Amino acid sequence: MTATTRPHGAHLVGSINLPDAETVMRTAAAELGDRLARIPDGEVGERFHWVAFQPDRIAQTPGLGREGDHPIMVGTLDIRKVTVPDDMDLDALELAPLGYAEAALSSWEVFSRLQAEGVIPATTRFQVSLPTPVGVVGSMVRASDRARFEPVYERALFKELAQILAAIPHDKLAIQWDNALEFGYLEGAGYRGSTDRGWFGEDVLGALAERSARQAAQVPDDVALGYHLCYGDIGEKHYVEPKDAGFLARFAQNLVKDVDRRIDWIHLPVPIERDDEAYFAPLASLDLPEETALFLGLVHRQDGVEGAERRIAAAHAAVQDFGIATECGIGRAPADTVAGLFALHREVSEAL
Repeated sequence: MTATTRPHGAHLVGSINLPDAETVMRTAAAELGDRLARIPDGEVGERFHWVAFQPDRIAQTPGLGREGDHPIMVGTLDIRKVTVPDDMDLDALELAPLGYAEAALSSWEVFSRLQAEGVIPATTRFQVSLPTPVGVVGSMVRASDRARFEPVYERALFKELAQILAAIPHDKLAIQWDNALEFGYLEGAGYRGSTDRGWFGEDVLGALAERSARQAAQVPDDVALGYHLCYGDIGEKHYVEPKDAGFLARFAQNLVKDVDRRIDWIHLPVPIERDDEAYFAPLASLDLPEETALFLGLVHRQDGVEGAERRIAAAHAAVQDFGIATECGIGRAPADTVAGLFALHREVSEAL
């Protein structure tokens, strides 16, 4: 690639398969510090499997139950779906702590110390990645309870966000909303192959756009805001493969139309098999404001620089200005591949 075609900057979606937040931050700063406007904490600990820890957290709320009589374990987590009694007063229900504020505040202490020591560049923000309520409720709550439980979970998640906003200086903070199950519903595939269209009514895209606007409204203007759009990552595989970037482009365009504040970045996945211009073609009509950076998740460990460069070349047929990323978090990749992935990001991108 020539300097004129090299993508500008890199983005880390959130999860990184390293042992703790400090290791994540030190490694990211050392390997990609001049490529990154934000550094996450790697979603270490109980967040390793994204939202799989949420049922155990939610079920600590008195009165809520679990589906089935026997635990379904993923590591130390019981991922049985949460159930909600029919007669429960949900308007007054306050959920037990979800864990996101607790994790963010702990990781912020590490980030601020490393930044004060000069390990992390002074202009870099601390990135907190949060799942959308749809992502948690759609995968971790019994189907028949989702519509009435979603407002309860949304209220609890916004409360955790408020705690984060109260504790971390806004000029040092970036919030990313992770949209994953949304695309299963848009594709009519639901979660893990279900044909469920969700609890959104006929206009799924419109219903999701309303939710995105509510989520954005919780983030003050002096905090950086971004969106990770995703087709899931289970064993480095999507739960449904997109035909092209059409739904991603439509969702992204709705974001900039409906969200009443600046969006600093939008991240879109690119499957490893797609190095054809047809996949990227819908992005040609995507009209993003100048202040909204686009990141394409076209970096894959399996085919390295050569594969990334093929996808970059195909993407340039539709869009010229973008940065690079993996298609989802690096948390699902084997730990011994993280260093190579960081090096790959550096080789196929230029500094900010």
